[in-house]
Amino acid sequence: MSKLRLFATSAFVVAFGVGVYATSAQAQDLIFPFNLFQGHAAQQSSAAQQTSLPTDLQENVQPTRQLVDDPTGQTAGNITIDTSTKYLYLSLGDGKAMRYGVGVGRDGFHWTGHVYIARKAEWPDWTPPEAMLERRPELPTYMAGGIDNPLGARALYLFNGNGDTQFRIHGTNEPDTIGHAVSSGCIRMLNIDVEDLYNRVKVGTKVNVI
Repeated sequence: MSKLRLFATSAFVVAFGVGVYATSAQAQDLIFPFNLFQGHAAQQSSAAQQTSLPTDLQENVQPTRQLVDDPTGQTAGNITIDTSTKYLYLSLGDGKAMRYGVGVGRDGFHWTGHVYIARKAEWPDWTPPEAMLERRPELPTYMAGGIDNPLGARALYLFNGNGDTQFRIHGTNEPDTIGHAVSSGCIRMLNIDVEDLYNRVKVGTKVNVI
């Protein structure tokens, strides 16, 4: 590994909680240690981040994705998230699916339903909900996309018939949380996995959370 890569890994990979878009009042009280990176990411250019940052800065992290027999019964192109097993399945057709390990909502933040991807973003920016800012005024009102951003390398924005659910499928800078129920409702993936999923799906993709 180059010295530049080592510097990028050690200097910027900071672990903290994600899944910050839950809509319940309880979710807005999520402890969010912004002081770990305050003033750094907010000054970065989102456009520059999107074009210059690799997604595999998490050293020694291997992708979780595997080609498996599809247990969902869904048609090709649909996503199923099994919150009990903490797997996300992308149905491929012919009885096969791409399976990814995910992190899901912790106790009190579990949800299920039928949603769809309404937007895709690379190195997404983060704007905390107003209700969260009311409870945590120390949080930034805006954070540019980048390695320090809790949404990670990619985000898929989940909507339903009422509009934005405020939940996302997104990357993380806390890879050890994958496979656990730790978020406020968002679906976390390794950056290297969410980039793969991002490239396979399109806006309008159906997502079934069970």
